[in-house]
Amino acid sequence: MNICIPKERRPFEFRVGLSPAGVEILTKMGHQVWVEHEAGKGTGFSDQEYERAGARLVYSGEEIYGRADLLLKVARPLKEELEWMRPGMAMAGLLHLASARQDKINVLLNKGITAIAYEQIELPDGSKPVLRPFSQICGSTAPMIAAHCLQNDRGGRGIVLGGVPGVPPAEVAILGGGVVGTYAAQTFMRLGAHVTVLDRDLNVLQRLHDRLPGISTMLSIPRNIERVASFVDVLVGAVLVVGERTPILVSREVVRSMKPRSVIVDIDIDEGGSVETARPTTHDQPTYVEEGVIHYCVPNIPSVVARTCTHAFVNAAMPFIMELASKGIERAIAENSAIELAVNTHQGKLSHLRRLTGQKDVDDGLD
Repeated sequence: MNICIPKERRPFEFRVGLSPAGVEILTKMGHQVWVEHEAGKGTGFSDQEYERAGARLVYSGEEIYGRADLLLKVARPLKEELEWMRPGMAMAGLLHLASARQDKINVLLNKGITAIAYEQIELPDGSKPVLRPFSQICGSTAPMIAAHCLQNDRGGRGIVLGGVPGVPPAEVAILGGGVVGTYAAQTFMRLGAHVTVLDRDLNVLQRLHDRLPGISTMLSIPRNIERVASFVDVLVGAVLVVGERTPILVSREVVRSMKPRSVIVDIDIDEGGSVETARPTTHDQPTYVEEGVIHYCVPNIPSVVARTCTHAFVNAAMPFIMELASKGIERAIAENSAIELAVNTHQGKLSHLRRLTGQKDVDDGLD
């Protein structure tokens, strides 16, 4: 099988679809791996490292896409990349197609592309092994982002997360008690903040209560969301509904009720965002102010810790990549339910992808 690793062209995307270690595994299995020139630059992987691992270099985007039986990406493809795709090929990446523009999905369907979303690979126990390291990194990074945004020079309230003797800590609320929410909560607590986590599942709240003594937990219902929003300094969106656009849990009216210069970090913006006033931003201009509240809504938070992130996600994704390569796309989908659940487009049809109606399109609009 021809397995291709392109250079990521989305702005501020420094990760790469496969590390040299992953390339070595695949080439020793007998597959031909092609890597675009400087694809690993952002992660510190040189072309020479890829060549030593057995890859061959390609010097144009059009060629790398044209050679692929299986394309291993990170971010959702741009318009130019969609045009380069060879009909009938397969692609795996963090696709988040539930929040993509319909015209981009139409290209995948018309070309018969098999699009496999890493974030939807799901084991029988409900866990998402490839998404997990991304979620861990996002959750662990959110407190650092929030602390930065709370500084006066960034327009914030001028608050230290952990407070000092005689001055109480910051109040933080996290919507969602999954992997992102859990890692965010424990990191905020280590920094001394007072944390409240809201989730609709009592079992999740019980787990958090047992794991993180001192945390506050509440059921995620509109009344409780309104209540915490009125007093927190930081509100974190950490909600994921697999294969769907994230439901809006925080209305504009609720945002308006928040403290002036408080902070919203909407981590789930890559699936649409759980805050009505949220819209995608970029790492060079990560924040904006709406209704008097600072919004941080960067979809690809882990991209700026690209080396750690690439190593972590390749570790998790490699068993599935090896299966796709060794069995072939059709057989791997048929025999592995975890992979089958991650298929968004296949043979011109949609699967495991529900685009909610009546909600704003949050695609970043990049060509």
